[in-house]
Amino acid sequence: MDFTRDALHLDAEATADRLTGWIRTELRHRLRRGGAVVGLSGGIDSAVIAALCVRAVGAERVLGVALPETESESLSEKLARELADGLGIELVCQEISAGLAGLGCYEKRNEAIRQVFPDFEEEWSAKITNPGSILDKETFNYFTLTVAPPGGEPQTRRLPLEAYLQIVAASNLKQRLRMTSLYYHAESRNRAVIGTAHRDDFGQGFFVKYGDGGADLHPIIRLVKTQVFQLAEYLGVPAGIRHRAPTTDTYSADVSQEEFYFGLDFERMDLITWGMETGVPARAVAETLDLETAQVERAWMNIQRKRRATEYIRDLPSAPVGEGEPCALDPVLAAPAALEN
Repeated sequence: MDFTRDALHLDAEATADRLTGWIRTELRHRLRRGGAVVGLSGGIDSAVIAALCVRAVGAERVLGVALPETESESLSEKLARELADGLGIELVCQEISAGLAGLGCYEKRNEAIRQVFPDFEEEWSAKITNPGSILDKETFNYFTLTVAPPGGEPQTRRLPLEAYLQIVAASNLKQRLRMTSLYYHAESRNRAVIGTAHRDDFGQGFFVKYGDGGADLHPIIRLVKTQVFQLAEYLGVPAGIRHRAPTTDTYSADVSQEEFYFGLDFERMDLITWGMETGVPARAVAETLDLETAQVERAWMNIQRKRRATEYIRDLPSAPVGEGEPCALDPVLAAPAALEN
């Protein structure tokens, strides 16, 4: 098969129509809910979901919820308000810092950071990164921790496993409290929570189980990130959102999704993944992307490692079925042919 940079080109109009109809049908006939609740982060994924929901059920039946906390970027709320105004939907802004403090989110995270940087203070910024590109290293993924005092120079050290696990577990409280808050607003209005995960997030485990992965519908879970951008342009998502670098907005220091987790820009990663899933030889993928064959193969191994390591996140809770076989669900990775192209 021919493999080109246009392999993931999307018929945005047809896709938007199909997803709009699917959302409408799911809400009315399967979930029997009167509308949608979308957590607006100021990012492109939630913007696309909100726009699709407005097309599906009307602006008056879509509620946007912004859930900032003390470490959120101020731009996130600004862009969420701009989007809500443009779509004509109601926006609720609910500050969750007190709830996170009550759960021990900041305290437990800072305790783990001090295992690596004993002098770390609460007013310092911090972030976790996965250094380097997945094209250039044939190594297991490892993470580094970077901290910086106000106005001071950043310091970076490799993050031991114990400290890493505690920082991530504490930080994941942010996504889980946001999910809890979204369901409050949904249940109080007889509406459904609409998820924002796309195929890259789901396939490589870049979401929090029962956090941002917790939703009633996942409309774009079969689209890769570059296709989400195509859909956003067709739907008229504001340029400020479309041109914003995808960010975790989880840590007090700025960190992109590429820097934190994926290790590669979405344009190349999506094509590399598509080639892997459809049996395109590594050499052909490399030629198309002006890479070396060994780089593509290293990227494939990295993506496959992440998929194996995060299988449990995608699974439903196991339950005995028949002769004791577990019941699990991994619908997207089991059906790569369903990817829009």
